[in-house]
Amino acid sequence: MKIISFNVNGIRAITGRTFAQDMLDLNVDVICLQETKATPEQVKEAVVDLKEYAVYANGAERKGYSGTAILTKKLPLNVTYDMGIEKHDQEGRITNLEFDDFFLICVYVPNSGSELARLDYRQKWDADFLGYLKNLEKSKPVVVCGDFNVAHKAIDLARPKENYNKSAGYMQAEIDGMDNFVSNGLIDSFRLHHPETIKYTWWSYRAGARQKNVGWRIDYFLVSEKFSTNIKDAFILNEVLGSDHCPVAIEI
Repeated sequence: MKIISFNVNGIRAITGRTFAQDMLDLNVDVICLQETKATPEQVKEAVVDLKEYAVYANGAERKGYSGTAILTKKLPLNVTYDMGIEKHDQEGRITNLEFDDFFLICVYVPNSGSELARLDYRQKWDADFLGYLKNLEKSKPVVVCGDFNVAHKAIDLARPKENYNKSAGYMQAEIDGMDNFVSNGLIDSFRLHHPETIKYTWWSYRAGARQKNVGWRIDYFLVSEKFSTNIKDAFILNEVLGSDHCPVAIEI
C-alpha cells in the first residue's frame, strides 16, 4: 500500500496545473491533502478526473481557508472528522479514515503565523492532538500525515541558526510539540529510513528559494511505534511541482 501526503495550497488552483496527471503517474493507493481551501463539494469537483478514488473531505467554516481531504482506492471501515474539541474543530484540519490495521489521519497543523500570534494556540493544539492520537491508539495503530508546520531538527531546514526562536516553524515551543509526539511513541518514518538525508518539503515563494533549495522539512508521516516495522520505505517527492510544498510518501 502506497500513501502520499501533499499540502496543495489550494486544490482548485493546483488542479489547473499538472496535479491530476502527477497523481495518476504516482499510482498510489491513498492521497492525503492539506490546505485544500475548499468545501467538501468543491474538493470533489476539483478531483473529478481521479475517478478511481473515493473522496472524503473536511472544510473550514471560513471560506477558502485550511481544509483536509483523503482520496482512497481502498474503502475505509469508518470516516471521522476533527478531534471532538470545539475550539479546534472550526478549520477542517483533520480527516481520519479507519482501515483494518490502522487509522490514517490527515492533518493540517495550525501555523503560528508570521507575527507568532497563534503560537500559544498552537501549543494547545499540539497537546490536544497528541491526546487525540493516543486515544485512537487504544484501538489500533495510527499513521498520521500532513503539514505539521515545524522543522524538528537543525537538519530539517536550510538555515537553522537564522530562524531558531525567531520564525514560525522553528520556535522552541513548536519543536517541543514535535518532541512530545516522538517521545510518546510516534515514529518519524522518513528519519527512520533516512536518518542523515537532507531533503526539504516546503520552500518560500520568495527569492527563488526552491531553485536554491533553501527549504524546510515540515511535512511528515508519523506512525505508531508498533506499526513502524510495517513501513517499507519513506519518500520526499521533490520533483512534483504545483505547490510551495512537495508530496511526501510511505510504502506499507
